[in-house]
Amino acid sequence: MTDMDGKRKTIARDISWLSFNARVLQEAADPTVPLKERIRFLGIFSNNLDEFFRVRVATLRRMIEITGKKTKANMHLEESPEKILEEIMIMVLRQQNEFNLIWESVRQEMEKEKVFLISEKQLNKEQKAFVKQYFEEEVRVNTIPLMIEQIPQFPYLRDKSIYMGVVMTRRTTAFEQKYAIIEVPSKVLGRFVLLPCPPGEKHIILLEDIIRFNLPALFSYFQYEKFDSWVFKVTKDAEIDIDNDISTTLIQKIEKGVKNRRKGKPVRFVYDKEMDAGLLEFLMRRMNLTKKDNLIPGGRIHNFRHFMDFPDILPRRSQRKKPFIHPLLASTARVTDIIQQKDVMLCFPYHSFGPVIELLREAAMDPDVVSIKITAYRLAENSRIINAIINAVRNGKQVTVMMELRARFEEEANLEWKERLEEEGVKVLIGIPNMKVHAKLCIIRKRVGTRTIQYGFVSTGNLNESTARVYGDHCLLTAHRGIMADINRIFLYLEKYRTQPDILKGCKTLIPCPGNLRRELLKHIAQEIRAAKKKKKAGILLKLNSLSDEALIEKLTEAARAGVNVRLIVRGIFCMYSENKKFRQPVKAISIIDEYLEHARVFVFHNGGKEKVFISSADWMVRNLDHRVEVTCPIFDEDIRKLLRNMLKIQLNDNVKARILNNSLTNEYVRTDGKKLRSQVEQYIYLQSKQPKMVEITEEAAEEAPTITINETSN
Repeated sequence: MTDMDGKRKTIARDISWLSFNARVLQEAADPTVPLKERIRFLGIFSNNLDEFFRVRVATLRRMIEITGKKTKANMHLEESPEKILEEIMIMVLRQQNEFNLIWESVRQEMEKEKVFLISEKQLNKEQKAFVKQYFEEEVRVNTIPLMIEQIPQFPYLRDKSIYMGVVMTRRTTAFEQKYAIIEVPSKVLGRFVLLPCPPGEKHIILLEDIIRFNLPALFSYFQYEKFDSWVFKVTKDAEIDIDNDISTTLIQKIEKGVKNRRKGKPVRFVYDKEMDAGLLEFLMRRMNLTKKDNLIPGGRIHNFRHFMDFPDILPRRSQRKKPFIHPLLASTARVTDIIQQKDVMLCFPYHSFGPVIELLREAAMDPDVVSIKITAYRLAENSRIINAIINAVRNGKQVTVMMELRARFEEEANLEWKERLEEEGVKVLIGIPNMKVHAKLCIIRKRVGTRTIQYGFVSTGNLNESTARVYGDHCLLTAHRGIMADINRIFLYLEKYRTQPDILKGCKTLIPCPGNLRRELLKHIAQEIRAAKKKKKAGILLKLNSLSDEALIEKLTEAARAGVNVRLIVRGIFCMYSENKKFRQPVKAISIIDEYLEHARVFVFHNGGKEKVFISSADWMVRNLDHRVEVTCPIFDEDIRKLLRNMLKIQLNDNVKARILNNSLTNEYVRTDGKKLRSQVEQYIYLQSKQPKMVEITEEAAEEAPTITINETSN
């Protein structure tokens, strides 16, 4: 979106995303963050960047192969993909340099704690013997060196794996060199190995360094005398092409797409900057890479995503607080009985996810329950949600699961879940062509005499007990008739979208996507604009993961110009220019990056004093609004509305972990006078109070909150 002068009116989505990842890197750089968490944030940064290249950069590369204005329109790009890729490379290289400096600082801090990452050149006599034995017993059988000069076709290199490039020489004939590559078997053996060490110390060696130490033994057959090695990795296009062959089922297409993904084109080559020039040139030539193919020189260590699972050997200055049962559910009464009397809002990860599982377990055992319908997007590895559902089927309930097979990087796991559920007798829906089902819904129906009772939940996050411990989300447990009626309509749409495509238009309480939400949001913003123009109080408060939809950004900009009090809490992509001299009121836009991932979506509109509050599965992005099945749910219970407002106000007053989302993407921390307020800590304290529904926090009161030590974690 550009103005009449041709200037960009929104921040490029991919540049904004890199700015978000820079905020993750800030957490790794922060010396007040516990050391183990700093290492974890380095791993998160690396993992995020891998996915960014696999998806976004790969998509831009594809677009370069297509020409014409239609391409830019379909991609929602203001500039050519080539120009955006240039900007990406500048930012990535700058962040890579910063990453290396942070890692060096972290290593120094580790050494102060007597934790040492040992290379193959630093081993003492006892450690050398250990490394030799470990290699012979564990590593050798999982390591297959490839003599790449002798192979006519260059071997297939896996995405997410790390490789070691080896140069072998003989001292007598210095010009006689051989090249080999080795896949480091970290998936089988793990990346970190604890070494024998002096008392009071901890020594760790990386798996690739164990291989380095044992290269003479590994290549003993070839009788080379000198071995040099460097680690590299390849990032590949991860998009799945779903062809339009009508004779192929969606399942077959996804299975084919997953297999093809493994053969995706390289979109990034990251290598040790000290790598032998001849080996680097050889690898580039054999992989058909050029200098335009995102060649990233780095340090000695790659695939830092493994550092998210760094061994638990560092002293903990703080420990995550355990989730607690919601006060209304802490009694011995059944969850089912409580939510039929009153709506309950669970706020993860502060509240326990247990009541969600318990609700399904109760339904599985309740003789009056007739059916359960639920959506599934990303499930835990050993999902207790699925176990409860299977038990329900075995107890004679009719169970329907909407299993989204196209959840990115979960396709294989979801195909396996689908097969298992169908074997148990579950009716599995697999979605709609060209439209992911991202809504998080459940409806349980029971018959008591002649009455039908319905209850369930609407959530902003995945039904995943693992991520619920680290993702900030909201889940409304409810028996509200209007909500239940619309959940039924949505499941009917998922079953009969071919013959009854207009079913969603019948929703009277929930606001579904596609089709409805954008219109409703524009209407609510317009109402606030009209109020502001009449000099009446007007306000919009949004919490999102991402804000990139151009039409909604334009409307929010119009609202700020009209004098609407616009406040935004956006974790990730933020494409709005929040600073503008024409705004009658400054837009407050912040991003909070802390120990928990802020994942909830909450929309609040002043509405002439009769505030409207919604939770949603949808971000304000084109893909969510137009190309996914999403659900936005109004909050009717006044106690819950107060609770959500209080939580948002706490976040708006964060002066420890909040960053300012300004036009120049500098990620400056919010710093205010007075006492420190770290929102994730304060939200835990607030929710843990015995009767949170009775507390109303004003913005002034939030500013006077108790002092929080910055080293305290928010679990």
